[in-house]
Amino acid sequence: MPLNALRPLAIGLAAVGFALLAAPGPAKALDDAQRKEFESVIRDYLLKNPEVIQEAIGELQKRQEATEAAQRKDAMAGLKPLIFDSPRGVVVGNAKGDVTLVEFFDYNCGYCKRALADLEELIKSDPKLKVILKEFPVLGPGSVEAAQVAVAVRLVAPDKYYAFHDKLLGQRGQANKAKALEVAGDVGVDRAKLEKAIADPEVRATLEESFKIADALGINGTPSYIAGEEVIIGAVGHDKLRDTIQAIRACGKAQC
Repeated sequence: MPLNALRPLAIGLAAVGFALLAAPGPAKALDDAQRKEFESVIRDYLLKNPEVIQEAIGELQKRQEATEAAQRKDAMAGLKPLIFDSPRGVVVGNAKGDVTLVEFFDYNCGYCKRALADLEELIKSDPKLKVILKEFPVLGPGSVEAAQVAVAVRLVAPDKYYAFHDKLLGQRGQANKAKALEVAGDVGVDRAKLEKAIADPEVRATLEESFKIADALGINGTPSYIAGEEVIIGAVGHDKLRDTIQAIRACGKAQC
């Protein structure tokens, strides 16, 4: 068999090999007959064409991404009420908008701080956009404390939540309970009511709901977004978010 004809086979076998190494649990070894038949030929081909390894890794990555996308789509179907309709999410922009953008954020996330301007520009420039904010404190105890205060603000003074959110996310330095309480006071939230609300079981339930959604969809960092059925990981910038929103509005998909 000509070596060039082995290229697709080599890529496929290499991809399978990488997949077996990456998979949980013991890999299924090739039997002796298969090993003797392929090992010397594939080894010779790969030594002469090492770029195939890079191609195989790329192919494996594509397959993994396709698998993750399919898993997210399946998970999304059952989570839509929690993602888009839960009263625990804070709605800004047009509450009756035709496209919804959900943001998962952490008050100690530097990228979230920079992405705040992107979000505000989207809301300002797109009167049909609905935005849902979900606290997702993944950067340590200070983040959890700040998120707890934020949920408490939603409970006792929902009309002041966004002013609180904007001010705290725009602050320099570490966000924690003390800083969040200070900011809440600055925007006019009653301190005594807030301290009481922090102990409300609803605070914990709100954060647990965000983590449940994130875990099911493979969201493990901030900022992350959901637009339509598209999960967007990372601070992708204003233009990417705008283009995704426009595509969903035009054809119901992230890319038309």
